[in-house]
Amino acid sequence: MHKINVGDTVRFLNTVGGGIVKGFQDKNIVIVEDEHGFDFPILITQCVVVKSSENEKLENVKVKEEDLDAKTLSNAPQVAEPDNDIHEETLEGEKITTCLIYLPTDIKALSSTNFECFFVNDSNYYLFINYMNRENNAWQTRYTGLIEPNTKLFLEEFDKAQINEIEQVCVQYVAFKHNKSFGFKNPVSVELRIDTVKFYKLHSFKENDYFEDDALVYYITRRDLPEREMLISSHDIQQAIREKEAPSRRPRIQKIAKKDKKENVLEVDLHINELLDTTAGLSNQDMLDYQMKKFHEVMTENKTYKNKKIVFIHGKGDGVLKSEIIKALKKHYKKSYYQDASFQEYGYGATMVIIK
Repeated sequence: MHKINVGDTVRFLNTVGGGIVKGFQDKNIVIVEDEHGFDFPILITQCVVVKSSENEKLENVKVKEEDLDAKTLSNAPQVAEPDNDIHEETLEGEKITTCLIYLPTDIKALSSTNFECFFVNDSNYYLFINYMNRENNAWQTRYTGLIEPNTKLFLEEFDKAQINEIEQVCVQYVAFKHNKSFGFKNPVSVELRIDTVKFYKLHSFKENDYFEDDALVYYITRRDLPEREMLISSHDIQQAIREKEAPSRRPRIQKIAKKDKKENVLEVDLHINELLDTTAGLSNQDMLDYQMKKFHEVMTENKTYKNKKIVFIHGKGDGVLKSEIIKALKKHYKKSYYQDASFQEYGYGATMVIIK
């Protein structure tokens, strides 16, 4: 797939037409001037280059306007084949972390604003993804395409009337690298239940590691481990009952459940909006006192559990709450060990305490 540059001649994939690239509105949207002199903003993924800015015909692109099947082409994945993979790799990036992020276009008008959905690929791998939602026991693709390493990809924009469509979504992907050897990764398929009520609550949108603005974050994988919320239908339940009641002629093989690596980790969110329904009438000191009261309660409840790991999520903010937590640990819980929690999972916004 040819990289789009200013001056290239392009054709639109999901509608008839095209023109010459005049510039870029942002990293995802290109401005195209049509034959009548009108400018159109359009997603880069919805354009195909038919003539480069140097007037050189692209040999690997053969597109006729009358041959464009809008439905087929708009759903077709656009796979780039770079000659050289110049993406900078990190040691942490060998473990794939991915998530869906939902952002309001105007957070001050939650009752009427539209929302944008992004896919985050926090890894050294290219991911070929399929993002879909469930409709009447069937699945509908919302986006299919390729995302480069360490990239945020815009998937779609939707309004309040469409929110219920994404109550049940699924993300599938296959991971690989270009022109180099890499560790094998199993294909991923994760179903998520999106809590659509959160789109109506301001405090649901929180600080995150990927955007300056507060957002709703739904992790798909964290360091190669899928986040799965099983969506069980009544049909599945009835099928399980029938199988249980049916006589078995063969010995059953029971799989050994793997121990959850995080089962000994307790997460405590100290954001004030998670602790109180309202902060009306409370000063900053009142809120800090309440957060520290919660901190001491958790530490007291778990002081007898040796090697217990507790992650206190305090956010980055101005560092006041984190500073108070560390002071309390040094003064009241001297035997406990503490450190910054995993940056991959919490950014700079959490402290891990290990009870000793």
